Amino acid sequence: MTDVPDPEVVELATRIFDLARQGRTEELVAYVDAGVPAGLTNDRGDCLVMLAAYHGHAETVRALLARGAAADRVNDRGQTPLAGAVFKGGTEVVTALLEGGADPTAGTPSAVDTARMFGKAELLELFGAT
Repeated sequence: MTDVPDPEVVELATRIFDLARQGRTEELVAYVDAGVPAGLTNDRGDCLVMLAAYHGHAETVRALLARGAAADRVNDRGQTPLAGAVFKGGTEVVTALLEGGADPTAGTPSAVDTARMFGKAELLELFGAT
């Protein structure tokens, strides 16, 4: 017997991931506060924090971290939310992740490596990795 996902569960999960991408913090945390895991990941290993960080939503990142989401959750490609935020250029998101305990050397490439790759000297300085 093959496990076939319940279409309603898939629809709910899709909605939750979309809320993270869109930075709709209040709606997203209502689901998390009701029992959806703060560390929920999609089929590519992207967690809610990764999606919020990559799309530039610092408030959403902070809210998820405050509810127990991991700042350094690595996706299936070895990337962390911090490296994603560095790639996208989200300084406010980078700061939120660092305040939440993110390690700039975690992942492949790490946030430090990503900052070097894209010549982001101000972020390297912030990471203490000039």
